[in-house]
Amino acid sequence: MPESPILVPADLRSDLAIREIRSTIVDVPTVRRHKLSSLSVTAQSYVVVELRLANGAEGIGEAATLGGPRWSEESVEAIKANIDAHLAPAVIGLGADRPELVAARMDAAAKRNNAAKAAIKTALFDALARTLGVPVALLLGGAVRESFPVLWTLASGDPGQEIEEAEAKLAGRLHETFKVKIGAQSPEADLARLKRLSTALAGRARLIVDANQAWDETTATRSLPMLADLGIALVEQPLPAWNVAGMARLRANPTVPLMADECVFTTHDMLQVAALGAADVVSLKLVKHAGLLNLKRVAAVAEAAGIGLYGGCLLESSIGASAHLHAFAGLRELAWGCEHFGPQILTDDLVTQPLRFEDFRVHLPAGPGLGVTLDRDKLRHYARA
Repeated sequence: MPESPILVPADLRSDLAIREIRSTIVDVPTVRRHKLSSLSVTAQSYVVVELRLANGAEGIGEAATLGGPRWSEESVEAIKANIDAHLAPAVIGLGADRPELVAARMDAAAKRNNAAKAAIKTALFDALARTLGVPVALLLGGAVRESFPVLWTLASGDPGQEIEEAEAKLAGRLHETFKVKIGAQSPEADLARLKRLSTALAGRARLIVDANQAWDETTATRSLPMLADLGIALVEQPLPAWNVAGMARLRANPTVPLMADECVFTTHDMLQVAALGAADVVSLKLVKHAGLLNLKRVAAVAEAAGIGLYGGCLLESSIGASAHLHAFAGLRELAWGCEHFGPQILTDDLVTQPLRFEDFRVHLPAGPGLGVTLDRDKLRHYARA
């Protein structure tokens, strides 16, 4: 057949121009205290981005943080300020059909600010997909799965409460893998807590742990064999993010598989981890990787190195969780599942129809764009004054 160019009508190109970007800080209470090694939260904070195209289509995105600029350098206050003052002005007027150009303009306007950029890019893909009447996953290469094994995080620090919480999730067929946050207490206290959990849930649940960079190399060397004896399936980021060489040394004496999280933001980070053999698994997060396309790039580097993929979260609402699921849907391998339980730990959600959790899986929302609709009444209710 003779080749002929695909002609894009001029009016369609102009219809796809970005006309407006709005950002709103919201604070949504959590059902219980969520305690990490260095912080704890009783409410989760987000920046919700609304992006409108010239054709009237609107897309939404979300940037999540934990406890202010302590997990990474970004806070919701800084995210909103940089979106309003630098990132949004850099891309107003550009076409939604040119996401790489939009990304390049934002990179020129501000260094890093990965969560802020990710929220804008998500809203851009949502608006473009809604214009075309297709899901975001299709724009990223199409879906190979429509549901995902999903874990729940135990992070109160009280083993009695955590056992009760895990039992309820098992009984409801919501979660059968649990990630336990450790590092806020001494290693001995954490090991005693994990022993209680592993004994109570033996044969019915899988446990992984996340130290959130709390240990030094000596503590990790001593503790990892004991975690292996307890049947822990995976240990996330036991060492500080800067100590990638230390992660490699731990992995050279295998006990429990290691997952990289805070040490992998960019493809360059992922390449270094792969080159040093510093991880068995990597946690993928939009707030780290600065958008849907970059997340898939990091995943591609990991796959090329034989490193497993895990869908990480930062307690996103159904907005941010849906964006992640659309990216994860196109990954051929997602051996470790995902942890997008965030909508369930909130006392309320920000969309009209939250994500569906059943049979130990979270399901990709159907419909155009992200498949979720912003509830503007709730946005106003939880918006920070």
